[in-house]
Amino acid sequence: MDKMTKVMLPRGRKNEENFVIVSVNGRSFKIMKGVEVEVPAYVAEVLDNNRRMAEEARRFVEKMAE
Repeated sequence: MDKMTKVMLPRGRKNEENFVIVSVNGRSFKIMKGVEVEVPAYVAEVLDNNRRMAEEARRFVEKMAE
């Protein structure tokens, strides 16, 4: 059995979907935003990597705009 981890994704803007789909090794997970849910640890890792890469991209864009 997979180790489970609690995650909560922030709600998006009005025109955004209220969920995120994560696929890992052929398994897909539909994760609602604004609700605390338990997901396998590897799904939480994918979500964390996504958050970190988005932040890095934002910093890069800001640096290039200077």
